[in-house]
Amino acid sequence: MADTTFSQQGDGGLRRDAGKLALLFVSTTSMVGSGWLFGAYHAAKIAGPYAIWSWIVGAAIVLLIALCFAELAALFPRSGALVHMSHASHGAGLGRIWSWLLYLAYAPVAAVETEAVVTYANNYLPFLLKPGGDGTLTITGFVVCALLLLVIAALNLQAVSALMKVNTVVTWWKIAVPLVTVVALIAGSHHWGVWQADPEPGQFDGIFTALPAAGIVFSFLGFRSAIDMGGEAANPGRAIPLAVIGSVLLAAVLYVLLQLAFILALSPGDLANGWASLSFAGDAGPFAGLAAALGFGWVAALLYVDAYVSPGGTGLIYLTGGSRILYAVGETGTGPAAFAKLSKNGVPWVAIAVMWVTGVFFLLPFPAWQKLVGYITSITVITYGLGPIVLLVLRRNQPEAERAFRLPFAGVLAPLAFICSNLIIYWTGFQTNSVLFLLMIVLFALYAGHHHLLRRRTAESFGWGRIGWLLPWFGGMWILSALSDVGGGLGLLPFWPGVVLTAVWSLIVVRLALRAALPAEETARVLAGPEEGFPQDL
Repeated sequence: MADTTFSQQGDGGLRRDAGKLALLFVSTTSMVGSGWLFGAYHAAKIAGPYAIWSWIVGAAIVLLIALCFAELAALFPRSGALVHMSHASHGAGLGRIWSWLLYLAYAPVAAVETEAVVTYANNYLPFLLKPGGDGTLTITGFVVCALLLLVIAALNLQAVSALMKVNTVVTWWKIAVPLVTVVALIAGSHHWGVWQADPEPGQFDGIFTALPAAGIVFSFLGFRSAIDMGGEAANPGRAIPLAVIGSVLLAAVLYVLLQLAFILALSPGDLANGWASLSFAGDAGPFAGLAAALGFGWVAALLYVDAYVSPGGTGLIYLTGGSRILYAVGETGTGPAAFAKLSKNGVPWVAIAVMWVTGVFFLLPFPAWQKLVGYITSITVITYGLGPIVLLVLRRNQPEAERAFRLPFAGVLAPLAFICSNLIIYWTGFQTNSVLFLLMIVLFALYAGHHHLLRRRTAESFGWGRIGWLLPWFGGMWILSALSDVGGGLGLLPFWPGVVLTAVWSLIVVRLALRAALPAEETARVLAGPEEGFPQDL
C-alpha cells in the first residue's frame, strides 16, 4: 500500500496513525454511503432525464466549498478542526454556537445510514417499515437501527490505526460495487430510448431543487471527515487537502456514472405515469430492483449485501467525526470537559457514547431516510457557510501564515462558495428550513439564557458584537425561503429571481461578517494552538 503511517501523539494525546490514503478513504467512505443507493432514484423523480446534471452541479458546488476547507484544514491540523476555525474568525461566542450546530449536523448521520440498511432489508424482512411506502420505521425497525448504531459505536472504541484498516477495506468495496453496478445496468439495458424521453414541465428547475431534496448534496457532505481527524493525521498539511479534494472528485465520477446507468436501465413501463410517479418492482431498493428486472440476480444480491456495507461504513466514519467535534468542544471549554476524556486506545469514549445516544434520539422525530436527509443537508450546509467566511478573515488577518494549500482567486471563489451554500439552503424549501431555524432559535435562546441568567455573565463576554451578523444571515434566508416557490413557500418569488436575491443577500452577509471579525492578534492566538487558550470576545 502506498500509504505511510506512523504512530505519534497528536493533540491532547490522540494518536497520529492516519496516513494520506487512509484520510482520503475516510472522506470517500463518508460520501459513498446510502446516498448512492437512493439518490439516483429520487433525482430522476424530480429532474427526470436532467438528473445527471444535478450530480454535476452538486459536485461543482461542493468542490468549490471543499477548496475553501482544503486551505483551512492545513492551518488547523487538529481533530475537531471545524470548532477551532470558528474561534479563529469571530471568537469564543461564535465558536460555542458553531460547535453545537456542528454537533447537530453530525449526530443524525449514523442514524440515517442505519435507516438505509433497514430500508433495503425490508425487501426481504417486511416487518421493519410500516406499510404505505413512506419509509417510516416500525417498532422493530427502530430497535434494529438502535442496535446497528451500537455496533458502529463499539467499532469506534478501537484504536485509530485499527479503525483506519477496517475503513480502507470497506472503501475499496464501496468503490468496486457501484462500478460493477454501472457496468451491469448499462450492459443489460434494452431501453436506452428512455434517455431521450421528453422532459416534463419544471424538471429543468428540478436540477437545482433535487440537490437537497434527492440527497445529492447529502451524498457529498462527507469530504470534511478527513478534516475532523486532523489531529490523528501523520502529515496533516499535505494529507488533508489531498483527502478533501480527491474524495469529492472520486465520488463525483461514481455518482454521475450511477445516475447515467440508472436512467438507461429504466423501461418505458416504469415511466407510464411520468417521471414524478416513477415506480418499478423493488423500488424500495432501487438499484437492486433494476438489476433483478434485467436478469442480474447476482448483482441484486451483491447490492443487498452492500446495503449493509456502504451505509455502515459511512455511519462508522461520521460517528468518528462527530465524536471528534465533541472532543474539540470539551478541549476548548465550549462544552463539558468530559467530552475530551480518552480511553486506553486513545479515542474520546465519552463523546462516542454521546453520539450513540443522540443518534437513537434522531430516529424518533425523523423515522424515514428521506425525511432525515433533508434536515441533515440544510443544517450541514449552514455549517459549510462558515468556511468561506473564515478563509476570507484569515487571508486578511494572517496573510503570511504558511499554507500547504493555497486557494487561487480566493477573493472571488470564497464569496461564490458562500453564495452556493446559501442557495442549497434556499432550495431545501420553506418547510424544512422553518423547522431548522426554529430549532436554532430555541437553542440560541437557551444558550443566551444560560450565559446571562444562570452564569450572570456580561453581554460583552457573550460576544454580541462578533456574532450579530448571524441574525441577518439566518433571518434573511428564512424570509427568502418563505417568499420562494420551493418546498411550501408562498410562491411570491419565482425560481430565478429568488436565486439572484439569495446571491445578493449572501454578499451583504459576507460584508457584515468581515466587519465583525476578530482583530489579527486574536486570530494569531487561536492559530497558535489550544495551549495558548481560546480568546473571549472583546
